[in-house]
Amino acid sequence: MPIVLDGTAVAAAIKQEVAEEVKKLAVLGIRPGLAVILVGDVPASQIYVRSKVQSCSDLGIYSELITPPTTVTTEEMLAFVACLNGREEIDGILIQLPLPASVDTKALLDAVDPAKDVDGFHPVNAGRLQAGRPALAPCTPAGVIELLKRSGIDLAGKHAVVVGRSDIVGKPAAMLLLHQNATVTICHSRTRNLGEITRQADILVAAIGVPGFISAEMVKPGATLIDVGMNRISDRSLFDRFFAGNEKREAVFAKRGSTLIGDIDPKAFELSSAYTPVPGGVGPLTIAMLMANTVRAAKMRRGL
Repeated sequence: MPIVLDGTAVAAAIKQEVAEEVKKLAVLGIRPGLAVILVGDVPASQIYVRSKVQSCSDLGIYSELITPPTTVTTEEMLAFVACLNGREEIDGILIQLPLPASVDTKALLDAVDPAKDVDGFHPVNAGRLQAGRPALAPCTPAGVIELLKRSGIDLAGKHAVVVGRSDIVGKPAAMLLLHQNATVTICHSRTRNLGEITRQADILVAAIGVPGFISAEMVKPGATLIDVGMNRISDRSLFDRFFAGNEKREAVFAKRGSTLIGDIDPKAFELSSAYTPVPGGVGPLTIAMLMANTVRAAKMRRGL
């Protein structure tokens, strides 16, 4: 039977460690602070941001939520960022994506002080990560590494295949795996003979954003499967394709009219030695690592 890698339990452990760090900093008169900019009223973003703000409260981190309207301009957003860059009590700045099409997302992310870039998206932090220097790494791939290490999965010498080349997950995940002495291959939607490559993977990371994209035929028996995807499906035919006979999922689908699935077909999990479920796998680690990055930023900014 494959091992289910419990992201919820690992995230809880990381948050406990963060809370202890916050208490130690409090003795020095330091309280880490996180500012979140949320534009507009996208329900999914609002839910996610509420979770971040609540986590800050739970762990003793100061948080501040800035909510410009959807009519906000790039210039106004840049002014918000410039103000936050200059505030000593703010250690981390997070701009919730996606932004309205009228706002220049790249310009905003580049405007964040790299020392406060707790999302790890700034080119300076990306360069530091590549060079193996101290940096604020993107939260989701950093969470993947923590999950693997804390689950006792040795990465040294293993062949890790990352399917997906985004700046947010795919590329930094590949770099972090490389720093753990894995041999890394990056694939994407235009990779030829993709299945031949994924079948070579000891560790397969799927981050391509397509429901059930990685089929059982694309997985080497005994591989560790890391599913970063978070896709909601409401089409009955898709549900039957991936979850036929799954009574628990059937009950959720009947109640909500939809269910979550990752980028890996659940049938592939049966071939693995270990895998991350969706939900409950990689997802919970993103906020936990955001909290950890905020505390790390607070310490790095003060030379601690």
